[in-house]
Amino acid sequence: MVILTQTDTTVGFVSQNKQKLNLIKSRNSSKSFIKVYDSFRSFSQANIRVPHAMKNTLRRAKQTSFVVKNKAFRVSFSDCNSQLLRDLKWHYSTSANESGKNFERGFCEDKTDIIIEDKKGLYENSSSTILKINNIKKVKIR
Repeated sequence: MVILTQTDTTVGFVSQNKQKLNLIKSRNSSKSFIKVYDSFRSFSQANIRVPHAMKNTLRRAKQTSFVVKNKAFRVSFSDCNSQLLRDLKWHYSTSANESGKNFERGFCEDKTDIIIEDKKGLYENSSSTILKINNIKKVKIR
């Protein structure tokens, strides 16, 4: 299933099925998605080895995604009241739009299975910062 919701950064599509997300966004399948974990415990079970020198950076980051050895991820502590989202330990996340275009509510409502919206509504905001990290340095990609 594909969920349309306000993420910690912007309005986005959330799913554990990246093929469906590629189809919805008309996106090249070779382009990867950011995998969002609900906690550091879930993240640690994913066996992604973060360089020791960068662990503190990861723990303190807000609205930041990381790339380690071509795996993109983010740990996001959602304050969403939806039990559906709280039950997902991880999901793929992408902005809710066609590839290269801006948010259009009509397009998104047609392409999603479930819409989760609170009293603030759905709004487009700036996307997360992306840092590529290794043992020595971190490089800002976006």
